[in-house]
Amino acid sequence: MEIESAKCECCGLKEDCTLEYIRDVKAKFDGKWLCGLCSEAVRDEVSRGKKPFEMEEAVKAHMSFCGKIKSNPAVRVADGMRQMLRRRSMDLPSSSNKYSSSRSTTTSHSSTFPWH
Repeated sequence: MEIESAKCECCGLKEDCTLEYIRDVKAKFDGKWLCGLCSEAVRDEVSRGKKPFEMEEAVKAHMSFCGKIKSNPAVRVADGMRQMLRRRSMDLPSSSNKYSSSRSTTTSHSSTFPWH
């Protein structure tokens, strides 16, 4: 089973998936690969309202929505923080990932929160 990294064409999230899964998702969403959250949003868009969207229209509408959100500076800052925390958590040894076992018994926050 071959695994490949797929990038959501709406929000940019990357996921490792089998080639078969990537093909299935693209077949459902007008040839575009969407992450789980975006695919649910598109499905919801297709099914709601008095006049349901066609799949192609729903995908385009959601891609436009994601593009507007990405241009918001607050979202970019939050995304940067998320990426930084993800990288930091990957750098920590597995034994220090448990908050209770790695926390110091002192009241100083300098060892727990390096930015203070």
